[in-house]
Amino acid sequence: QLQLVESGGGLVQPGASLRLSCAASGRTFSTYSLVWFRQAPGKEREFVARIWSGGSTYYADSVKGRFTISRDDAANMVFLQMRSLKPEDTAVYYCAAKYGNVRSTNTMTYNYWGQGTQVTVSS
Repeated sequence: QLQLVESGGGLVQPGASLRLSCAASGRTFSTYSLVWFRQAPGKEREFVARIWSGGSTYYADSVKGRFTISRDDAANMVFLQMRSLKPEDTAVYYCAAKYGNVRSTNTMTYNYWGQGTQVTVSS
């Protein structure tokens, strides 16, 4: 069992940076794939970034080169560093997890979810 709690969202101007955090409970945190999804108003939830146990990462094309996912297994934390933010990055960002190294970018695959944190990019 994992419980996930996101933080770090807010209102920023285009071009700014923001760092999201996700705190997890659970003894075997290091064995989980950790993923960030986002959902903009009126749109489906979409994959943003994934990090496996061991640190291998994968990104959606829309954020590649601007966002960085990382994890601190000792602290049971996963992070999303977002740079050069654009208005189209505005969404609720969710942290999700599934046991093992999972390739899927489908929301249905992940069985642990946080409550989300709002990111708004606007001038």
